[in-house]
Amino acid sequence: MATIERMEVGQRMSRIVKHNETVYLCGQVGADANTDITEQTRTMLNKVDVLLEQAGTDKSYILSATIYLRDMKDFTAMNAVWDSWIPEGHAPARACVEARLARPELLVEISVVAALQ
Repeated sequence: MATIERMEVGQRMSRIVKHNETVYLCGQVGADANTDITEQTRTMLNKVDVLLEQAGTDKSYILSATIYLRDMKDFTAMNAVWDSWIPEGHAPARACVEARLARPELLVEISVVAALQ
């Protein structure tokens, strides 16, 4: 039977779950919800970097990313940050959808699945 390792476990969710050489991150949002889409995206992706490192991998091993935008008008600005963050040649499978997020000031959220190194 495969082992499931949960890290930073809370009552509602774990921030990291590892299973079968795969890492699942809980949804990540920007560090300050009162900033614009560029800053929220930048700090959100910084949080992904930290969690992936804690799990024993990095962004070049991301398999799949689902990005939730409060408003698709922010798609181009979010992608500008994403494109400079993701290593060339390592773009994961990705979906980007418009969604109502947990709080109205949140502009972007990401859910990531990655392979272990």
